Amino acid sequence: MSIENATPPAVKRNGLRCKDSRKRRLSGARARPTELARRRGAPGLGRGGVYLKHLIVFFSFIAVCCGAASARDDSGLAAFLQNLWPAAERAGVSREVFDRAVESSSIETSVLQRPHTQAEFTISIPSYLSSALTPARVARGRSLATELAAPLARIEQRSGVASTTLLAILGVESNFGSATGAADTLSVLATLAYGGHRGTVFSDEYIAALVMLQRGYVARERLRGSWAGAMGQPQFLPSAYLKFAQSYDGEGPADIWTNRLDSLASIGNFLKESGWVAGLPPVIEVVVPPTFDYGALDLDLSQWRATGFSQADGGRLPESGAASLFQPAGAAGPTFLITDNFEAIRQYNTSDAYALSVALLAERIAGRKAPIAPWPKVAALSTADCMEMQRLLAARGLYRGTIDGKLGRTSRNAVHAFQLSVGLQPADGFATKAVLERLRGKGE
Repeated sequence: MSIENATPPAVKRNGLRCKDSRKRRLSGARARPTELARRRGAPGLGRGGVYLKHLIVFFSFIAVCCGAASARDDSGLAAFLQNLWPAAERAGVSREVFDRAVESSSIETSVLQRPHTQAEFTISIPSYLSSALTPARVARGRSLATELAAPLARIEQRSGVASTTLLAILGVESNFGSATGAADTLSVLATLAYGGHRGTVFSDEYIAALVMLQRGYVARERLRGSWAGAMGQPQFLPSAYLKFAQSYDGEGPADIWTNRLDSLASIGNFLKESGWVAGLPPVIEVVVPPTFDYGALDLDLSQWRATGFSQADGGRLPESGAASLFQPAGAAGPTFLITDNFEAIRQYNTSDAYALSVALLAERIAGRKAPIAPWPKVAALSTADCMEMQRLLAARGLYRGTIDGKLGRTSRNAVHAFQLSVGLQPADGFATKAVLERLRGKGE
């Protein structure tokens, strides 16, 4: 999945809400009774194929862009690719297909020229949303919802996924199919594999692309996509295509490059296989009762209702289901309860910013205002500040993640625990300069 299609190419590097690459988890025994039902471990290439580039390419580019691959020529690449033959043969690829693919693969210079970071990991969530939820995108989504009403209803019936969510993912991934990328997928994957970072991830994806060719799913010249190897309108990596791509009419291989209905059906199938619960909203904007003490962030929806939470639009919360409190800009901004379906979207892309943008775009396509509460102005923390905060939290035994400056769920839980331990309210888990100063021992 390619964020270059969803946000401007120039993004600030020191965003306040840098995103953890880990999956969201509930913490401690307190969360266990209401843990999100189908909480999945880190998927392998099958499920990871669709979002894995966001989890890995950030790290891969550090090695690749610094010259690991650029220092070598295409002859060296060909020799490297020849070493993949045993694995390709085991996957059912013929020698003829393999040799033709290797001969047509070359160092993809566009990969080497790309920035080292990606937008959903390096800008604040409000800033990301302002780029992803443009009026033009909402209008186009609504137009397609009307134009494709009948086939969308059929896909929704088969997959259980709301048609507005299908359209939202298509909109964020490729601007509804208008920005799918023109890079040669085999060359991109070969270049990333040749860089040597993250083990065999991109070598495996290269072989998956060869399997696609072997089975006649796509012609060689049509293997085009993003600078990170993601293909077509839904931006699937080859392994994700093999597992989840689905033609709308059920006949022949899915055409995710030019066929919008095949793309929407494939997105629906992916989310269905990722545990999507029909009828459950991914996010619910809520109003926090003034008596809430922030002692728990993970409860059942029935418990949230009993605690005094209500939907921001005046509606009634669902009767039951695990949900976590999420305040991406702190207690002063919009407040959401996120459900299993938020996690299903994060199987597509591990970023909270991405999942929230999809959920809110779906709401807007449906004609609803989202979010209702305004975003506050907040002072950004630098990456250095974020890393210092993680180190200080780790020193107190509250944070056990990587010191990387990416403040996602693991970091938020640690901040929340610190806030509770020193009596800071609201204990919203939001990383601010005041929290950092308190961690430094100032302002006590």
